[in-house]
Amino acid sequence: MPLWADALIIILLAILIDRFIGELPNRFHPLRWMGNVLGWIDCRLKKRQGIWVTAMGFISYVFVLLLFGGLALLITACIHTYVPDPYGEILWIIISAIILKVSFAIFSFRKHCEPICKDLEEGKIEDAADKVQMIVSRDTKGMDAEHIASSCCETISENFADSVCTPNFYTGLLGIPGAFMFRCTNLMDAMWGYKNEKYKNLGHFPARWDDVLGFMTSRVSVLFIALGAMLLGLNWRNALSIASIENDVTYSPNSGWPMTATAGALDISMEKKGDYFMNAKRPLPNQDDVRRCLDLIELSSILFILIVTAPIFMFVGIHVQIFAEDLLIKGIEWISGLIL
Repeated sequence: MPLWADALIIILLAILIDRFIGELPNRFHPLRWMGNVLGWIDCRLKKRQGIWVTAMGFISYVFVLLLFGGLALLITACIHTYVPDPYGEILWIIISAIILKVSFAIFSFRKHCEPICKDLEEGKIEDAADKVQMIVSRDTKGMDAEHIASSCCETISENFADSVCTPNFYTGLLGIPGAFMFRCTNLMDAMWGYKNEKYKNLGHFPARWDDVLGFMTSRVSVLFIALGAMLLGLNWRNALSIASIENDVTYSPNSGWPMTATAGALDISMEKKGDYFMNAKRPLPNQDDVRRCLDLIELSSILFILIVTAPIFMFVGIHVQIFAEDLLIKGIEWISGLIL
């Protein structure tokens, strides 16, 4: 098959894996392994201040990117180079799709949020609060039903940019290297991106790099939320309006865009007490709004991948990935020749 057709199949297969298989078990998930490596580094750093600690944040990012991104690329490169066609091409497509699926998540939030919605319907507020603690970083103990539903909607909409648009955009541009380039910094930002004494230096580079990589895609995400809202008969005009006015209500320069657009589209407010209150003239959400939010973000995600990721990957990213695979194989063969 032509290379563009391989690329299209990889993207479509990755979506199908996400929809019907979902995430790998935690003990096998590369993000868990990355987190373990970063935790090992974190535990061994005694000094927490100064330029050396900031440099360690950068060095750690490069190390994790080369280790896990390099390993993923090595796997596809070996299949592409050493397994004869047609089996090699088929296996390369499947493995590439599995690896790229690791970098994004569209449907996983439904698995987490549906039990929360059922608890809210049955009046089991404490059980819902315990479950929502699994998907947010704030303290949920004693939270009321409206703020539990708001927490779900906030997380679902914020992750549209971080878990769909940004990783898939860089996949489109650079293939597997691009997917890992963003996923590594996003994970490091989640683990180290705190402005406290322990992490303000160590997490400085990954936090800033995460902001840079997500700057454009977080803003473009608003257009796809509006498009999804239009197709679902929601308030797409309000999505654009609220996002343009209230995008700066969050501390992050990027997360406010998809969150305010979603709040506008659903005609709800979202509140994290003490931090932000967006689209405040509308009521806080309930469990039905959480389900509408899931429908909106899932549709917007599919639209983004089909309209943006697939065409770019078919004509740019797949060629970058092949080039990187060939370069890696040549480098390994050159080193092997020196040793042998």
